Amino acid sequence: MTRLLMPRDSWFSEVGQLWEGQAMSIEIVDTLLETKTKFQDLKVYSTKSYGNMLVLDGVIQLTERDEFAYQEMIAHLPLCAHPNPERVLIIGGGDGGVLREVARHPRVAEIHMCEIDEGVIVASRAHFPTVSCSFNDPRLQLTIGDGSAFLDERINYYDVIITD
Repeated sequence: MTRLLMPRDSWFSEVGQLWEGQAMSIEIVDTLLETKTKFQDLKVYSTKSYGNMLVLDGVIQLTERDEFAYQEMIAHLPLCAHPNPERVLIIGGGDGGVLREVARHPRVAEIHMCEIDEGVIVASRAHFPTVSCSFNDPRLQLTIGDGSAFLDERINYYDVIITD
């Protein structure tokens, strides 16, 4: 169970069972978005040191300051390991960061993305333009839906599948 602390001094703290005895705290400047999607609580904060920050169900998903480290690693490693990655599927990744990194590869001819929560895409496009900058890539085919069901209909089609 993740516990959220939001004291009067405008700090967001993520305290969760996964990291016993540890918390991640970031100073908040402003709350940019607070909403409940069909699937989760979604918040976007402006922070003092990390730029905008996306939080889903009380868990930090990304900050503008350091998002590249995760996005680059999860995308480039499998794409560089495959000899000819022409067809790529991204399951999840509604913030658009993995999509941005996959789109950097000129050999990729098709990018399919299946994200269950359209609210994450909408929030990212509004508040994380440098992360969500590839949603207009002509190679992208975006599906809003369940990634597992999507993949069941396309067995052995993709060269690389990235689950974000």
